[in-house]
Amino acid sequence: MNEKTLHANPSKNRTPRHRAREFALQGLYQWLLNNESASTVVNHIRGAHGFDKADAEHFTVLLNGAIGSSVELRAMFAPLVDRGINELSPIEHAVLLIGAYELKNNLEIPYRVVINEAVELTKSFGGIDGHKYVNGVLDKLAAQLRPEEVAADKKR
Repeated sequence: MNEKTLHANPSKNRTPRHRAREFALQGLYQWLLNNESASTVVNHIRGAHGFDKADAEHFTVLLNGAIGSSVELRAMFAPLVDRGINELSPIEHAVLLIGAYELKNNLEIPYRVVINEAVELTKSFGGIDGHKYVNGVLDKLAAQLRPEEVAADKKR
């Protein structure tokens, strides 16, 4: 990535937490393609244009958490995908890592918000219908990881 491509989606009206997810996605993309250490990726992304408008703490926790628990996260969503993990696009793979991490570890964030954020990331950075795929996988994962919350939401 060069300096011009190393910034979040330029659209306006994004929250600092959404920006943190965008930068975490870029970091995971870099990690997946270059296999660099988490600290190298974090330091690189922190220097990106617009990073000052992101929730830096959420970015760091999300990126380090997704990388550090990537084996466990992949094991959770692997049965829910219709192909091998290595056949996922890097964007879908990274978004699924972010979504799975937040569903598992950020219980204060409603599962629908986690899924919606993942869908929005995929719409911004992924392929044409990638967001539909990510939505389906994370919806099934939410039912497994947060059954009470999902059941309560379905009763509404």
